[in-house]
Amino acid sequence: MKMQSTTTPSTRVAATLLVAVSAWAATAPSAMAFVSPWVTSSRPPSPLSVATAVATNGASSSAVNGDAPAPNGASSSDHSNNDSTQIRLNVYEKARTVTSVCTSGTLCTVSAHEGIAGAPFGSFVDYVLDDLGNPVLLMNEMSMHTINVQKAMEANTEHDDNNTPTSPLVTLFTQLGGNSNSGGGSSGPNGDGGGANTKSLQDVSRCSLTGTLEKIPATANDMDALRMRYSIAHAYADQVMDSPKFAFYRLIPTKIYFVGGFGVLAKWVEPLDYQTANPDILATEAPVMVQRLNRQHVEDLLLTAVHLLEVKDEIVKIRLTNVDRLGMDLRVTSQLGSRRNKLQTDEYRIGFRIPVISVEDAKSEVLKVFQEAWEKGNGYEWGDSGDDDHEPVPIMKIAADSLE
Repeated sequence: MKMQSTTTPSTRVAATLLVAVSAWAATAPSAMAFVSPWVTSSRPPSPLSVATAVATNGASSSAVNGDAPAPNGASSSDHSNNDSTQIRLNVYEKARTVTSVCTSGTLCTVSAHEGIAGAPFGSFVDYVLDDLGNPVLLMNEMSMHTINVQKAMEANTEHDDNNTPTSPLVTLFTQLGGNSNSGGGSSGPNGDGGGANTKSLQDVSRCSLTGTLEKIPATANDMDALRMRYSIAHAYADQVMDSPKFAFYRLIPTKIYFVGGFGVLAKWVEPLDYQTANPDILATEAPVMVQRLNRQHVEDLLLTAVHLLEVKDEIVKIRLTNVDRLGMDLRVTSQLGSRRNKLQTDEYRIGFRIPVISVEDAKSEVLKVFQEAWEKGNGYEWGDSGDDDHEPVPIMKIAADSLE
């Protein structure tokens, strides 16, 4: 009996593709094994994954616009408003991300205590955000910061339309975790460093919101939502929020100041732009990703610096400082010339070809960047340089600092 072939066109294509990939793998150098940041087994990179990525903003640029003065001659920039190189969060999104991730900070009031009246007074406070990003605090009437606000209102001669003394200005300062709860420690070229608790507090983003405090009435439309958010964020709240000694206050910002880190970016933010901005979707997971990459994948970071960032000088230190939905920031310190004390520190932005919408997407995009650096270092080229389907990884130099 004559047998009829069951091979379909799709299986023939798959078989052909498998043979082609196997042939490539047989010729790839076996000594260089590319290791995924989230997979423990070693394997050569696939020649297909990078080629199939969609390039949305492949233009590379290097610019310094001096938005804020940086110490030691460092220059800083923020090109978030340039649509042609949209590979960075804008400053409004960065500020909203900081206040969204943090749930506590320092509330600065003007002291009313005898002997230090008029002096700045800082208190640790917990908070949550309302739908507009306004911090909401649960304050005890016996707390020193509450007393300071009440005393200032009593002494205030200015009144609102309801003949109520206007609230004095206060400032809430909050910053992303550094030494205690954030990753991203420094990593040397030989794999040293990179512990979970080595990230300097100078490197983290912080935000100061200055405005007035308004007591929230129990009949407020969002009171139920605020009570639920507060009890979820702060376990103790259920035990005290119904006490007559406690009340919710809303901070209405009139000025917002954002600092992206030491020598990176410092800028005033319009409250309206802050209110309409969305926090970064990776904000809560980014510290763990940064910590793991810095600790376990120094060699991949070095390949990226040499072959994608084209750093020519000897690299003394390299560290990933941040990952968000649009890309990642890499800080490279290199030695200039033969003098050991002459160092150049550059901050680079490496953009993702497509914005990510999940942690898994971000892992995939980081893997593609590492893979392309490996391929370039080993002489593999996929497509012509002018091919629109394979534009280079978008890169921006965002800061430079020369120290002697």
